[in-house]
Amino acid sequence: MRSLSLDESRRRADLLTVTSYDVSLDLAGDDRTFGSTATIRFTSRGTCGTFVEVQPVRLLDAWLNGAQLDVGLLENGRLPLTVADGDNELVVEAVMGYRHDGEGMHRAVDPADGRHYTYAMSATDAAPSIFACFDQPDLKAPYTFHVSTPTDWVVVGNGRAEEVEPGSWELATTQPLSTYFVTLVAGPYHVVRSEHDGITLGLECRVSLAEHLDQDAEEIFTITSQCFDEFHRLFGVRYPFGDYHQAFVPEFNMGAMENPGCVTFRDSLVFTSKVTRAERTNRATTIAHEMAHMWFGDLVTMKWFDDLWLNESFAEYMGQRVTYDATAFTDAWIDNAFGRKYWGLTADQRASTHPVAATGVLHAEEALQNLDGITYAKGAAVVKQLNASLGDKVFFAGVREHFTRHRFANATMQDLFLAWQSAGASDLGEWSQSWLRTPGLDLIQLDRSGAIPVVARTTPDEHPADRQHAMSLAWHEDGQGWSSEPVTLGPGPVAVPTDAAGRSVVLDPADQTWARFTIDQLTLDALPSLLPTMSDPLMRATVWNAVRDGVRNALLEPLLALALVEAGLPHEDKDSGVAALGRFAIDTLCGRLLKDPGSGLERVFAAAAARTRTAEPESGVQLAAMRAAIASCADPSQLREWLAGMELPAGVSVDLDLRWKILLRLATLGAVERSELHEWLERDTTTQAQVDLTQCLASLPDQEAKTHAWDMFRGAADATNHELEAAGVGFWHRGQEHLTNAYVDRYFTEVSATAKVRSGYVLAEAAQVFFPRKSLERSTLEAAGTALADDSLDHSLRRAIEDETDDLAKGLLARETFQA
Repeated sequence: MRSLSLDESRRRADLLTVTSYDVSLDLAGDDRTFGSTATIRFTSRGTCGTFVEVQPVRLLDAWLNGAQLDVGLLENGRLPLTVADGDNELVVEAVMGYRHDGEGMHRAVDPADGRHYTYAMSATDAAPSIFACFDQPDLKAPYTFHVSTPTDWVVVGNGRAEEVEPGSWELATTQPLSTYFVTLVAGPYHVVRSEHDGITLGLECRVSLAEHLDQDAEEIFTITSQCFDEFHRLFGVRYPFGDYHQAFVPEFNMGAMENPGCVTFRDSLVFTSKVTRAERTNRATTIAHEMAHMWFGDLVTMKWFDDLWLNESFAEYMGQRVTYDATAFTDAWIDNAFGRKYWGLTADQRASTHPVAATGVLHAEEALQNLDGITYAKGAAVVKQLNASLGDKVFFAGVREHFTRHRFANATMQDLFLAWQSAGASDLGEWSQSWLRTPGLDLIQLDRSGAIPVVARTTPDEHPADRQHAMSLAWHEDGQGWSSEPVTLGPGPVAVPTDAAGRSVVLDPADQTWARFTIDQLTLDALPSLLPTMSDPLMRATVWNAVRDGVRNALLEPLLALALVEAGLPHEDKDSGVAALGRFAIDTLCGRLLKDPGSGLERVFAAAAARTRTAEPESGVQLAAMRAAIASCADPSQLREWLAGMELPAGVSVDLDLRWKILLRLATLGAVERSELHEWLERDTTTQAQVDLTQCLASLPDQEAKTHAWDMFRGAADATNHELEAAGVGFWHRGQEHLTNAYVDRYFTEVSATAKVRSGYVLAEAAQVFFPRKSLERSTLEAAGTALADDSLDHSLRRAIEDETDDLAKGLLARETFQA
């Protein structure tokens, strides 16, 4: 299907006003296709040619103002129209295909019981594979759905659903919606209902997950209610979309999608095994993030995808803030600093970096590529910074005015700025240019070379900007602990406080600004003794971000970073910190950079195992440390003992999640047979177990494993979207180069053809996870460059390969610099 361009969207928005959609879907037939009839009423400002998007298996018929159209004119998902001046009615009848890539009308089969489940994911340009539509964000309209289903199915959607007779559902007409967040969830879903402040609440999941959702329903409803109260207080505008369902659906690509009235979540957020506190906090912030979209994105919607930050950056900031302020999950900012912030810092240093706002998206398909750490993590940090500058009174007064002016309509960044200025903000042009419109990030360093130590910033040459950093500086004095002082850093260097001279210093210990930081040598030398007693988790997160960034940019020796992990991991008291350090040490240091990964893993295992013994039994810290110990264990006999429930640290029990993690490590070591893995699947017949099995099979050190996984990549073997991702993650392992080296060149010669077998999110995801990231060789870098020189390369593939190539080049530089 041809992707809509910005120019095309502007021309069509100037021509049309859509007044309503009436959509009938017949989901009661076979499991491959469904019937779709869309009636679209719209007005035209003149008689003119345009088009409607529709992506059917078969286009049966179409009528415009009662006249039958030639359906043979459908090309690249577009049916041409000649619309009359004034009111028009278009009726399109089609047979649509169920999809299995997490987009469009996705249909999944639960291996636990064979039940079928469907849900609609319309973003960013998948709606036409469900119903004919004018598919762009600024042609909003009310929707009325009529749905036929098997009689044992449940239906929820953007409007309240009522079963008027068995298998026949009518959904209430919605408020005006953009096409990209129209949804329908249909199947034999388990439903839990509640109510808060006059809002009907619903939770949905597969029947096989019912007991687990029931266990967590009170927690989820409590978070939901607390977030509603806080958003109502801050925004001064009540939630406007009727009922509020949160559906946990199978094989979902993203974490969640903000469909008004019916948010869809990846159903791994219904926990079936023990999880860490950080994972529960992540679920809480995801709930709050998606709820924030009910205002930022749904009530007021961007005109075009280059203002995606108006949705995601605000939802990310508000999600973290409201979770911290209004719920029991007060580690939200700490977990963000250990996790999502580094995701954003990495993205902002790649060649593909882009501005937070005004991103220059020329086609709808490009919007998916900017759902990255810049739009989310950096954007949220910038919005948080602006809130601190303006203060809550002005910030939220402007937001309320923005919601009032553009209620159920579309708006731009400039519209929001005008509302803030009306509320009392000064001109935001200079701030916007530096922080929103200019990509890249500054490097902030402590310079001790002069008589007076100074803090100085360096702006990237390719993206110069005059950014001001409001932050703080902390220093350590033996016997007295840490002291701090605020610092405002502009173009020139700033002298450090006299008391900090000659002492260990941490820059931005409270995580207040967006920048890269280095660790000076004096502080670096002291870190092994400082980390075990550094009580502030935000300060520790700042230090670890600087360590990870230093390794990434070949400024810090990987072996030294490993020694810091050994010093810090046994004392880390946040499970998000334990998880972050484990991933860094295992995946980055041992998995890519160290020449001797075996000895590195031994050291990581010792540190992680020590933390499992000293952590509070049954705590999230202990669980995170146990996961790291499993992933770094090189002794099959030890893994076998754990699998049997023996020799476990007090407080650890092997549930389904830990069992599959142990099996994965055994598979990677070649210490388990395929038959045994399949036997374990028979005991755990679930969707997640099937995904875990796929990763285990791909990780086995034999040619059969690699051939089958590669067949998934090139589309020659069937796989769900999650299984495909798991196969890619399991494909490349250190120590298996004798099997995988032959696939390095194959990747670059065959990746372009994958655009013929998949599209959208899954196309880019598969290209990313199957990229030969562990092959830190000049020849691999050259092969990547040759692949990127192909002008015909699909946009999604290009972005995925560009980012992985950038990371490959950085890893190769670190390996060569330190001969790690």
